[in-house]
Amino acid sequence: MSVSANGPDSNVVKVGLGNFLGKHSLLTQLVGVTAIGLLIAMLWDGATRWPSELILPLKVWLTDFFKWLGKDAAIGDYKFKEFTRSISWVLAQPLKWTEYALYRGIKVLGLPPIPWVAFVIGVGILGHWIGGVRLAIFCVVSFAYLAIFGLWKDSMKTLSVVLVSVPFAAGIGLWLGIWVTRSRKAAAVITPMFDLMQATPHMAYLVPIVILFGFGQVPAMMATVIFAMPPMARCVILGIQTVPSEVIESGKMSGCTQRQLLWKVQLPTAKRTLMLGLNQVVMQTLAMAVIASLVGAAGLGQKLLFSLQQLRLGAAVEQGLAIVLIAVVLDRLTQAYAYRQPQHLATHKTWFHKHAHFLTFLTVLVTVFFLASFWKELAILPKKLTFTLGRDLDHIVRWISKESYDYIRPVRDFITVSMLIPLRDFYLWLPWTVVIGVIGVAGFHLGGLAVAGLTCFLISMMLVTGFWVPAVLTVYLVSASVVICVLIGLPIGVWASRSERVAKISMSICDTLQTFPSFIYLIPVIMLFKVGDLSNIIAILAYASVPAVRYTYLGLKRVPEVLKEAALANGCTPMQKFLKVELPFALPEIMLGINQTIMMALAMTAITALIGSQDLGQEIYRALPTADTGRGILAGLGIASIGIIADRLIGAWAKERKAILGIG
Repeated sequence: MSVSANGPDSNVVKVGLGNFLGKHSLLTQLVGVTAIGLLIAMLWDGATRWPSELILPLKVWLTDFFKWLGKDAAIGDYKFKEFTRSISWVLAQPLKWTEYALYRGIKVLGLPPIPWVAFVIGVGILGHWIGGVRLAIFCVVSFAYLAIFGLWKDSMKTLSVVLVSVPFAAGIGLWLGIWVTRSRKAAAVITPMFDLMQATPHMAYLVPIVILFGFGQVPAMMATVIFAMPPMARCVILGIQTVPSEVIESGKMSGCTQRQLLWKVQLPTAKRTLMLGLNQVVMQTLAMAVIASLVGAAGLGQKLLFSLQQLRLGAAVEQGLAIVLIAVVLDRLTQAYAYRQPQHLATHKTWFHKHAHFLTFLTVLVTVFFLASFWKELAILPKKLTFTLGRDLDHIVRWISKESYDYIRPVRDFITVSMLIPLRDFYLWLPWTVVIGVIGVAGFHLGGLAVAGLTCFLISMMLVTGFWVPAVLTVYLVSASVVICVLIGLPIGVWASRSERVAKISMSICDTLQTFPSFIYLIPVIMLFKVGDLSNIIAILAYASVPAVRYTYLGLKRVPEVLKEAALANGCTPMQKFLKVELPFALPEIMLGINQTIMMALAMTAITALIGSQDLGQEIYRALPTADTGRGILAGLGIASIGIIADRLIGAWAKERKAILGIG
């Protein structure tokens, strides 16, 4: 008779292990498994390097499967290839019409695209309607930059993918989020999938998409939708679950059906959380639209990638700034809309007054179209009227690089030779028996048999599929980066919690840094540090340091005042109050911030592969042009596995710590 994983046999195993491990402290257990692992490595060479004849050819199987799926798979006479083409055609239609409106025009009918002047003013009108004059001015200046610097067409190509992808991703995320809150079975299946999807780096989504759908805008959009959907679904789940019970009871007492309760009570009440999800979808979509240039997506990402490959850093700065401006504008618009108060207009206001912004835009659009028939510059800004600082910036970059090289090189070489290389060699030297043993014991101590089993399984899969060395190098880069992020982020977060002025400045900087697509961080790194491990770590550091600052600040600000007053009443000095009361109370939230830092660092490793590395990110990057689907998928899942292991261990520790402190 079979017994479930949660049945009596499982409990016996867990109790038995608990009794065995409970006899010794965690430190003793870790020392013990390390000694056993080293002893095994001394007796068997396979503990240091997994024998090649024992490697599971999962990579080959996956590659063959996707090739079969893309060419020969069929149900009767209906091939899977025809199904993918149908999906591509459906998705191509809204994208095609968006491109017609933004930059192509309909040449057969003689219809031009929206003139750039009308579009810029229209974005300003939208900004004024949502957030007022300041936001309107910022939107106008930002989009005018795209035209004045000759980046309008490429910007519209990128924006077309974003504008079409966001509704698809938000709609699917909304539906899945509602489903999860309505069905426990769906939650049990979908929630772990979200964990895996959000831990998987951007580029890993491109590999199977290329095999099934080819290169171009539509495959890029599909990868974008898949990647950007989970944040929306999670925010929908959070929003619905955090609706106050009295609001729900009020809706039921008013006679609402389940459908009415959802659409007229729960979702409107959770508006801000839902808009936060939409904001995340927009940011993820724009980030992915840039990365999708690796599979042939046209636009600013393609331009930026080409400039980086050619080391035309001046042009890369201009193009990178364009991407940042689009990201910041979209971020500010969605944030402002989330906090926009609903306007219950008085009945005496006319229809024209209620729709003033829309009517103003229509007037501007018609006027500009009419004037553009006389002055073509209003429709498409000719190249002779555009402005560029690319060459000047190139000269400045070269001058800065040349003048600073003599100062930076000794520091770079010292850090690389004295710190990074020994750390890398130590990671590579560690036998896998030690790593699995240490992670297994830590997992069991923090989260029980389930966490230990999951973490050991994920590590073992990287070992037996032949990705152990790239995985170790990924952990080396991420761990070095995270340590520096913590050393920088914690003091800033503590300082911000003590000073409102510092908090305002630091949180504003964090908000701005989070809107930058990951590509952007490569530009100053290449300019100053060239390529190498230190460059990778600095790029990761710039991208992933925000959560360490933000969560430290939030954790310390949420310490109850009564605890602080009690500490002072018991004679604690300010330093003792901080070390013995505030920091222990905030530590679970700080650790969650470190968890997020690890996740962002892992995502960035796939991007830093573009400037040279030998980790799992490089495996994904190499898989793209060769259509080696199995290699790309397993490398992406390897990065996701590292993230899940860190998440489970830190999450289990934080949960235990919160239980001890009696906080939710």
